[in-house]
Amino acid sequence: MTSSIHPEIEAAVKSFFLEEEKLAQVVERMTKELKMGLAKETHPRAAIKCFVTYVQDLPTGKERGKFLALDLGGSSFRVVLVTLHSESSYDIESKSFVFPSLLMSGTGIELFDYMAECLAQFCQQFGLEHEGLPLGFTFSFPCRQQGLSKGVLVAWTKGFHVEGVVGHNVVEMLQDAILRRGDLNVNVVALINDTVGTLLSTAYFNRNCRIGLILGTGTNACYVEKTVNAECFEGYQTSTRPYMVINTEWGAFGDNGVLEFVRTNYDRVVDKVTPNPGKQTFEKCIGGMYMGELVRLILMDLMAKDVIFRGEHSEKLQQRWSFDTSYISEIESDAPGEYRNCNKVLHYLGIMGNQESDRLGLRYICEAITSRSAKLCACGLVTLINKMNMNEVAIAVDGSVYRYHPKYHDVLEKYMKKLLKPGAKFELVVAEDGSGRGAALAAAATYRRGTEYKFSIIK
Repeated sequence: MTSSIHPEIEAAVKSFFLEEEKLAQVVERMTKELKMGLAKETHPRAAIKCFVTYVQDLPTGKERGKFLALDLGGSSFRVVLVTLHSESSYDIESKSFVFPSLLMSGTGIELFDYMAECLAQFCQQFGLEHEGLPLGFTFSFPCRQQGLSKGVLVAWTKGFHVEGVVGHNVVEMLQDAILRRGDLNVNVVALINDTVGTLLSTAYFNRNCRIGLILGTGTNACYVEKTVNAECFEGYQTSTRPYMVINTEWGAFGDNGVLEFVRTNYDRVVDKVTPNPGKQTFEKCIGGMYMGELVRLILMDLMAKDVIFRGEHSEKLQQRWSFDTSYISEIESDAPGEYRNCNKVLHYLGIMGNQESDRLGLRYICEAITSRSAKLCACGLVTLINKMNMNEVAIAVDGSVYRYHPKYHDVLEKYMKKLLKPGAKFELVVAEDGSGRGAALAAAATYRRGTEYKFSIIK
């Protein structure tokens, strides 16, 4: 394919096609950072924080009852009711709410009051406002948990910059907002992020699931670690429960400079215009929030040099973030030699050029961005599998990039196989409603603990 690509296009994206030697270095450096995050002495300066989640049990399939879940994942906000009837039977009622963009940069009281209002509307709709149901809160931002129902926000990500929340217990802030209303009887009993929800939701059906991965607007992963290695857990040496789910917050990998050898000048331009420059380095190389902008910058650069779409001008492309990451999926969905979806994207952007070489070049740029994202994600998953020293593992995956990109799964799987030790087996499983059912299962863990429905730990 590269024989038909303009040499300057190849040169512009060459650094995104990472060779295996560099991938091996990423695994090596990530392994070191992971161990630093787990160790109490080195945790403060570790880029990968490896936060303790206080989730030490996985579902057995015997959990029963009604449980609420509230999901704030970044670009989406939902309230969910999960009714667990049996291992193979459950009902889910959910409602998504339009999330006002102003709340992303408002105050904490405004944010949590809005969530409490949405929760009240949902409970009134289903007649639940006075039932005293337990609620699991999926809050997909970096938190330092001090218990299953206590988590202090460390930093905002995904474009949020809400005042008065960093350094505070988000469970308490949500419960206070519920109490301020005076018309709800709901108890927030468990705090998880979307990776943990993804893991729990899939483990309910797949007993071999040990990793939860999010590949959407941002990226993060959690995994099952031996409790004795989770030194930031106060009872790590004396706990009778041998395992702990760890929220890696791997999006920050590279914030200390160890990923500079895979970053490009385009990455540095993107980083400067984000709300958190210098932070979430790994995420900005992988996440859907940034992939489209990287393509846009490369396109703008090459168009300015008359290398691609010569003589064309696009007002839309002049705008930051105007090349949505979904366009990458659309363009790469076209069969070889066909450009139906590509033409739709170009039409939207106001580019009328019909040269096949230009469309081929655009697809090549998209493939370069996809390639690096999937390869780096493969490095992360291989690091976690190696750390657990497992020969067979299921990985629960959720997020728009993984779900909707036509080739992402194949590239991810290919490079995981290349990087893993011989004989290691893995299965990538698309999680079904992890942020909803997973949060409900976390609530069930708290609610049922000490009864016959208590979660059993990994065998």
